[in-house]
Amino acid sequence: MELIIDFIKNIFVVANSMSLYILLGVIVAGLLKQVIPDNFIYKHLGERGIGSIVKSTLFGAPLPLCSCSVIPMARTLHREGANSGAVTSFLISTPITGVDSIFATYSLFGLFFTIYRVVTSMIIAIVVGAIENISNRRFNPNISFHENPSCSGGCCSHHNEHSGRSRFNIKSIFDYAFNTIFRDMSKPLLIGLIIGAIFSTILPKDILNLVADNLILRYLSILVISMPLYVCATSSLPIAISLIVNGMTLGSAFIFLTAGPATNSVTMGVVADMFGKRSLAIYIFGVAILSILFGYLLDTISIDLNVLLSLQESLKTPSILDIISTAVMFTLMLYYIFKKDI
Repeated sequence: MELIIDFIKNIFVVANSMSLYILLGVIVAGLLKQVIPDNFIYKHLGERGIGSIVKSTLFGAPLPLCSCSVIPMARTLHREGANSGAVTSFLISTPITGVDSIFATYSLFGLFFTIYRVVTSMIIAIVVGAIENISNRRFNPNISFHENPSCSGGCCSHHNEHSGRSRFNIKSIFDYAFNTIFRDMSKPLLIGLIIGAIFSTILPKDILNLVADNLILRYLSILVISMPLYVCATSSLPIAISLIVNGMTLGSAFIFLTAGPATNSVTMGVVADMFGKRSLAIYIFGVAILSILFGYLLDTISIDLNVLLSLQESLKTPSILDIISTAVMFTLMLYYIFKKDI
């Protein structure tokens, strides 16, 4: 009985800290959808060279698309003439740093970690995209495409229904924010909260010491776990928090929050299908190596105390606004998960 009480408590501790920022984040995402037309993005990402890689990373970073919902847009970009490096960069940067995830990361980890996560994610995307273009200098027009790739996790099936442009109005902002973005993330977000609460409830402190005393081996174990799995950038945050509380280093949490959203088995299959096995290897090893590099850097610059203080501050006694936001968030999550006519 005590475990059940602790489990429920741990769910709401994290939810109270991030719910307000998630709701604000999806509204900002709806606003971005209104002010940035799709054809504007396609036009600029269709260029070749390093410029297109940088643009694809910058355009992709704030977009509220997760690991699976980014796939249809990436395929469209490739059909429009974007080179493989630009598409690869887009596939990496977009799922990690959506505007909803940025808000939620700030609410839990503070300003420094949020900026570090956004900047390093864009660097990873640009570097991997550039390596992809260097290794494949000639654009290959004879690549097969398949409509509506198979996805898992609940974040991909509704992307195309809002692909057209609509007249700017407040209703459209909230419609896209909640009936598309929040609906798509409801199930993975709830799963993330549950997994995070389970870890916080049943795992003993310093559990990662049982995995390995070597920091690099810990990093590798995080990669092996996170890379094949489908985890959204926002829904992965509760899991990362629970692992930090149970002894994981901040750099290890960074690796989980980077490699998890940037890669999953579905995206890997799509990259292999579009660009081939060599590009898949560049994609996987590029994300893995650079995630470890920046995770190690985070562990060596000794900011763990500041971030942990930020975590303690974010997990303090919730305000009335936090409680109301959590109630709204859970109501919407359950509504979209159990709604029959989705």
